[in-house]
Amino acid sequence: MPLDHAPNVAIVGATGAVGQEFLQLLAERDFPINRLKLLASARSAGKAVDFKGQTHTIEELTAESFAGVDLALFSAGGSISKAFAPAAVEAGAVVVDNSSAFRMDDGVPLIVPEVNPQDMRDIALGEGGAIIANPNCSTIIMLLAVTPLHRKAGVKRMVVSTYQAASGAGAAAMAELEQQTREALDGEVTTQDIFPFQYAFNLFSHNSPMQPNGYNQEEMKMVNETHKMWHDPGVRITATCVRVPVMRAHAESINLEFNRPLSEAEARAILAEAPGVSLIDDRDRNTFPMPLHASGKDDVFVGRIRQDVSQPDGAGIDLFVCGDQVRKGAALNAVQIAELLVSQPAPAT
Repeated sequence: MPLDHAPNVAIVGATGAVGQEFLQLLAERDFPINRLKLLASARSAGKAVDFKGQTHTIEELTAESFAGVDLALFSAGGSISKAFAPAAVEAGAVVVDNSSAFRMDDGVPLIVPEVNPQDMRDIALGEGGAIIANPNCSTIIMLLAVTPLHRKAGVKRMVVSTYQAASGAGAAAMAELEQQTREALDGEVTTQDIFPFQYAFNLFSHNSPMQPNGYNQEEMKMVNETHKMWHDPGVRITATCVRVPVMRAHAESINLEFNRPLSEAEARAILAEAPGVSLIDDRDRNTFPMPLHASGKDDVFVGRIRQDVSQPDGAGIDLFVCGDQVRKGAALNAVQIAELLVSQPAPAT
């Protein structure tokens, strides 16, 4: 039966960066919670965490952790999700998973609420267990900006280059970037424990595994996840993903070719009304989206909106986009999915 109470919520990976962001967002957005269970590894068990003025104790994650849980937010890595999400589903919980473990599985909806909420219409809390996947952070940021334009003119081809911050590789990468910056400025040999290259004052190809086609895994996620969410494998997409020495918030340069002409003015008007999007597009002051604009913010920032001069038929637009990888690129998107679950009625039988 559908729930007749606020959901019992579990957070898996509660002590990690995204897990902590889950807690902050659930409090900020006054998400309804009946009982809250915080789960992490054995080494974190017993730690005290404050949530909305109450102290909660971290529990060790086990297959039995999900008894009575209605909603489980997972952000502890793909191996943990593969090991424990099925147990949560078996217990009747709806899992919103932040890893890549289930994104491309048939029958698992891959959701950005502003893009394809209809794909989760058959899932409801209290109606049995299920998994909903959170897309890759770069895909989320890209599609929040591009989907409104796609709905208007139909994207034929998309070329995207990403400039990805240390936050995408976790707290240890952020700490190493800070340490390397100090070391480099002091003329010392830089510590390289997280990446095999110096990160400070440098750029390098995204560190995800290389694929047989010469693309890395991050690039192919952007291609494959977009095809799945748009239900259109015919859109031509190519991506180049790069790590840049920025602490937080990813940036993306996006070139779009449409099925019909789309003017710069039309594109700007569409994006000005798009949910979850804010425009920073001041040519006179040469001010456009920057990671510092997006860090800690919910919206994806869009600017450099201009006609692609290489496409004389007017069917091309260029954009520059910035979004916070930890918030909209991860925790916020998952919490918004949870909010849809709470608000939508049970599927018709």
